[in-house]
Amino acid sequence: MPEGPEIRRAADRLAAAVAGEALVRAWFAFPGLKRFEASLVGRRIESITPRGKALLIRFDDGWTMYSHNQLYGVWKVVAAGERPETKRSLRVALDTARGAILLYSASDVSMWRSDEVESHPFLLGLGPDVLDPALDATAVAARLQSPGFRGRALGGLLLDQGFLAGMGNYLRSEVLFAAGLRPGRRPKDLDPERTARLAQALLDIPRLSYATRGIAPADRMRDDYLTDTPDGFRFQVFGREGQPCPACGTAIERMSVGSRRLYLCPACQS
Repeated sequence: MPEGPEIRRAADRLAAAVAGEALVRAWFAFPGLKRFEASLVGRRIESITPRGKALLIRFDDGWTMYSHNQLYGVWKVVAAGERPETKRSLRVALDTARGAILLYSASDVSMWRSDEVESHPFLLGLGPDVLDPALDATAVAARLQSPGFRGRALGGLLLDQGFLAGMGNYLRSEVLFAAGLRPGRRPKDLDPERTARLAQALLDIPRLSYATRGIAPADRMRDDYLTDTPDGFRFQVFGREGQPCPACGTAIERMSVGSRRLYLCPACQS
């Protein structure tokens, strides 16, 4: 599943292609959304913004489209009217005179009145977004030590979108490595210094991944997450089982936590 940095990069690409433009065609694969196809023609796309792992496309007629990529969804930017050859199922197509954005394979798509979209069940359950520039380490540390989260093991907590939105599996491994912590540790067992270190890592790692505009070539990562630029985000432990830890040289280990793969250095993390 795409994580916060990938969703925000996708939002940036989509906005650059069509934000501010009037729609010349709208198409939905879902019968319940067919009624919007005609009414959206001529409407302008005001904004495209990520919320955790969801995306909100706001139109100038007071409606907003909510979508969640889930495991397999992907957005594409193409020329106006273009429909590439693919084995994926097209779910949404929004065409302007300048270009088009296409959503494939996702099934969680709905239309909401813009003044009501925040009542979507997924959005209601989200914690603060790790990529929100207004979120600071002090607030994250306080959240870690709050009654609802302080007793939970970090391996599960860091995937809970109700704790921090936008976190995901590769970010979990990298954050725990940067903080020097094992997934079984709980916030309530951490002293203030370790809590502060973890809080800072929870902001720094996702923001670094976003700022470097993609992940350096890595095993089992989707092509649309990757970049071949020299400053691409590089994994320290994720996907590096058996390879030496970049800090101490100990072999990286893999385990399963919450039915998801997690990687760590057994020497650096305690």
